[in-house]
Amino acid sequence: MTPEAFLHKYEQRTNTHRFEDAAPLIADKAVYWFNDGSFQGKDAIKQAFEKTWAFIQDEHYAIENVQWLVEDQQSAVCVYLFRWQGKVEGQLMQGMGRGTSVLKKVDSQWKVIHEHLSSFPE
Repeated sequence: MTPEAFLHKYEQRTNTHRFEDAAPLIADKAVYWFNDGSFQGKDAIKQAFEKTWAFIQDEHYAIENVQWLVEDQQSAVCVYLFRWQGKVEGQLMQGMGRGTSVLKKVDSQWKVIHEHLSSFPE
C-alpha cells in the first residue's frame, strides 16, 4: 500500500467514529498534537478522539491538498489542509486547519507515528 492510499484509509476509518477502526493504523507510541493538548500512546489518543466525537456530533473529517515532503520505503511525511463539519450543541458548524502526518512502516505496515492538527494562525 502506498502512503497516499494509507492516508485515505486512515481518513475513512476516522470518519466511522469508532476508535477501534482507526487504532490498527496508529503506532503504539504515537504522539498526537492538537489545539487542546498533546497525547502520547493509543490510550491517550483514543480519549482525545472520543472527546472530539462527543463534542462534534456527526462529524465529517476531510483531508485536502496533501503535499508529500518525504516518501521512501520506510517513512513518509505530509502536510495538508483538513476540514470538519458537524453539530455542536445542535448547531451545524464547520472549520478547517492544517495538519502534518508522519508515517512509518512497522512490521511491513504503515502506521501514523505523529499527527499535528491545528487551526490557522490569526
